[in-house]
Amino acid sequence: MNIGNVSEQSGLPAKTIRYYEDIGLVQPSRHENGYRDFAVQDLHKLAFLGRARSLGFSIKECRTLLSLYEDRERSSADVKAIAQSHLTRVDRKIKELQALSATLRDLVVRCHGDERPDCPIMDDLTRSDFAKTRKHLAGTTL
Repeated sequence: MNIGNVSEQSGLPAKTIRYYEDIGLVQPSRHENGYRDFAVQDLHKLAFLGRARSLGFSIKECRTLLSLYEDRERSSADVKAIAQSHLTRVDRKIKELQALSATLRDLVVRCHGDERPDCPIMDDLTRSDFAKTRKHLAGTTL
């Protein structure tokens, strides 16, 4: 199969497929004219990578998962450990985003959004900048 066929069937853009080839995740054979020739197994790997990336796994994790995918003697515990580690990071990020959302929601509610210049959002941003600057300056000699 050529890159267009594989792109269509895997749902990945050709540019992504070329990138995955460049970093060694897939290694299609080449015709004499230099065109890529993807095997069905390459298509399965690309679909696997597409799904793993859509779940947020890093390229490094995808490389490890792909290695485990190809290893029929793999331990599911190894796969689970990678997924559990990723899940922990996702859950942590969700908590950070929820805290961010709550802060922004509070600021938006407190802002009148009228013609007056006073604005709790601007006040908060100024305080945050000042606190960061003050913290940074505390560690330096003036």
